[in-house]
Amino acid sequence: MLFPYFLSDSGHTISEVMTMRNEDIPIGFTMELAQHENALSAFSSLTSDQQRQVIDGAKQMKTRQEMRNYVENQFK
Repeated sequence: MLFPYFLSDSGHTISEVMTMRNEDIPIGFTMELAQHENALSAFSSLTSDQQRQVIDGAKQMKTRQEMRNYVENQFK
């Protein structure tokens, strides 16, 4: 996947979502979003408060597999 592709619903580029305003987004979370385009699109369409809740949940994940499961389950 090359950057920047625009996400149709949000008008944000993938790189904009990946580098968001918050530096405290877990790297594993951003990596999983990058690998799950539907999850990335869904995440980018959330409100700031909703995104913060998802990010806070991602911070609780301890392993790569937990993070993968978290991302996949958040955006089914």
